[in-house]
Amino acid sequence: MTNSIVAEASSFETSEVLATCLASTPLLSESWRLCSVANATAPWSFVTEQSGGGVVYVAFSSAQMMASGLEWRNMVPLESMGELPLFLWRRNKEVDEPVMVHQGILKLFSTFFNSFQNQIMAKIGNGKTKSIVMTGHSIGGAIASLCTLWLLSYLQHISSSVSVLCITFGSPLLGNKSFSNAILKEKWGANFCHIVSNHDIMPRLLFAPTTIPHTSHLNLLLQFWQLSMTSPSFGKLAVQVTENEKAELFNFVMSYLHAATKGGEGSEAFLFHPFGSYLFVSEDGALCVDSPIIVIKMMHLTFATSSPASSIEDHLKYGEYVNKLSLQFLIQRNSMQVMSISESSYEAGLEFAVQSAGIENQESAIEPAKECLKIARRIGPSPTQNVACLAVTLSKVVPYRAEIEWYKAWCDDQSDQMGYYDMFKRRGSSKRGMKVNMNRHKLARFWDKVIDMLETNELPRDFEMIPKWYNASHFYKLLVEPLDIAEYYGKKMHRTKGHYIKHGRDRRYEIFDRWWKDRVDTREENNGRSKFASLTQDSCFWARVEEAREWLNNVRNECDTSKLVLLWGNIENFENYAMKLVENKEVSQDVLAKNSSYSMWLEDLREMRELNAKVHMVVSTLYPFSGGEVVP
Repeated sequence: MTNSIVAEASSFETSEVLATCLASTPLLSESWRLCSVANATAPWSFVTEQSGGGVVYVAFSSAQMMASGLEWRNMVPLESMGELPLFLWRRNKEVDEPVMVHQGILKLFSTFFNSFQNQIMAKIGNGKTKSIVMTGHSIGGAIASLCTLWLLSYLQHISSSVSVLCITFGSPLLGNKSFSNAILKEKWGANFCHIVSNHDIMPRLLFAPTTIPHTSHLNLLLQFWQLSMTSPSFGKLAVQVTENEKAELFNFVMSYLHAATKGGEGSEAFLFHPFGSYLFVSEDGALCVDSPIIVIKMMHLTFATSSPASSIEDHLKYGEYVNKLSLQFLIQRNSMQVMSISESSYEAGLEFAVQSAGIENQESAIEPAKECLKIARRIGPSPTQNVACLAVTLSKVVPYRAEIEWYKAWCDDQSDQMGYYDMFKRRGSSKRGMKVNMNRHKLARFWDKVIDMLETNELPRDFEMIPKWYNASHFYKLLVEPLDIAEYYGKKMHRTKGHYIKHGRDRRYEIFDRWWKDRVDTREENNGRSKFASLTQDSCFWARVEEAREWLNNVRNECDTSKLVLLWGNIENFENYAMKLVENKEVSQDVLAKNSSYSMWLEDLREMRELNAKVHMVVSTLYPFSGGEVVP
C-alpha cells in the first residue's frame, strides 16, 4: 500500500456519509410516506405537505397516463418545450450534442407545470420555506426530477436561499448524456438522489435499444411500461405474465445492461444516461455512488443477483428498504469496528461497500464489484486536492504568460508604432512571434483543462468564485484574446466563418466573462483611472475594430440608401463606444499607437466624412432646393 493511499481517507467516505445522512434523518422515510400518499390518493397528480423547520415536501404519484404506449422509448430535444424552460444551459451548438429527454415524461411535466408552479411559488413567497424536497416513485420520480430542474433554474435567477433536494424511488432514466452533462455544468448533480433497489427492473428498463429485434420482446416491454404507471396495475404483472415471459424479459434487459458496461459511450445502450447520486439499496444496506460510469456498472452487477420474479416485484418494496436502513447502518458500523486493525481504510471501505450493495454472497459478483469501485477511486483525488494541484500547475504556466507580457511591452516600444495586436497579426515567420504563438496555445490548453475539470465536478462547486481563479482567468483573457483575434483575422478566417465575436470566439472566454460578472467582489473604482490601463478592458475590442473596418469599406461601395443608413449607424455606435473607453482610459496605449488598426480606422473615417462633406457641399451648390440631395 503506497503512502498516498494510506494518507488518503477511505474513497467511499463521501458516499457513506451521504447514505448515512439519508438513513439517519426523516428525509427518506418522510419522502416515501408522502409518495405512498400520492400513489393512493392523487393519481395523475401530486401532493404537498409542509413540515416543521420550514421543509416543504412535494410528492408526485406513480400513477400517470402517457399519451401513447409508443412513447415509452422516444426522446425529444429539451428545447422543444419552447416557452417552458427547464434550465438555462448555454450550449455550443457546433460542439455539444442536443439535450434530449424522455418524450412521454416531458409531456407529463408540461401538464403538471402550471399547477406545480403556482403552488411552489406560493410556498416560497410565504417567507417560511427554507428547504424543498421533491420526490416521487416510478414515473412520478422522473416528473419530480424535471420539476426540480425547473425549480433550481428559477431559484438561481431570483438569488433565493431556499435549498432543493430531489429523492426518487425506482425512477426510470430520463435523458441522454448531454442532459447528464448539462446538469453537471450547472452543478446540480448533488441535488438529486435516486434510490434504486438491487432487483428493480424499472430503473434499468431503458437500457434496452431503440430497435427491439423481436416483436415478442417489444410487446412485453410495452405491457410492462404501461402497467408500471399505476402501482396496483404493476402488481398484476406477476399474475398476468407467465414465468417464461418473466424470464425472457429479465434476460433481455440483463443482456443490454451487460452491453452498456462494455459497449462504450458510442453504443446504442447509452442512449439514456444516469445523473446525480444513486443510492443502491438491498436487504443488507445501501451503497451510494455518483459517477455515471460506475452507476451503470453497479446497475448491472446488482441486477445480476436478481431472479425474474423479484425483478418485477421489487419495484413496490421501497417502503421495506427505507424502514430497514437506519438499523442496518448501525449494525454495519459496529461490524466495521471489529474488522482487523491491520486492514487499511481503503480495503475496509471496499469490504463495507460490497457488503452494503448486498452482493457479498455472490462469488461471481464480488471481484467485479470491487474492481468497479476501485475504478471509481481511480477517477481522481478530491476536488480540494485537485484545486491545490491546479494552483501548482498555474505557477508553472505563469512564465508563458510573462513572456507574452514582455512581447506586448516590446511591441509598444517599436518604431513602426503598430502596437501589440497588429504586430502579432503581421508577425510572419519571426521567431519571437512563433514563440508567443506557442505560449498562447499552452495557456489555452491549461485553461481548457480547468474548465473540463470544473464541468466534471473534479473541482469545488464554488471554484469560479475564488478570487485567485477569477482574477487569473480574467487577466489571461485580457492578455491573450487579442492574440486569438489577430490570428483569426490574420488568416482571413472571417471570410469563411464570419466575424470573430459570433462565429470564432472560444467558449472558454464566454465562461470567463461569466465568472468575472458573477464574482463576489464587484466593487469598482469610483475615482476613474489616472493613466491608461495596462490591458484593454474589453478583450474583444480588436474584433469590434475589424467589424467597423468592414462597415466603412462597405460604405464606399454601397448605393442603397437604407443600407447606408444602417452602416453609418453601426459605425457611429462603435465610434462612441470606443471614444468612451479611451476617455475612461480603459484601453492600453497600444490602441492609440499611430499605425494601429484603430488609429488607421479613425483616419479612414475622418477622410470619409470629409469626402462626404465636400460632396454634400457640391450637391447643395448645384441643386440649392434639393436639401443637398440630387433630384432627377
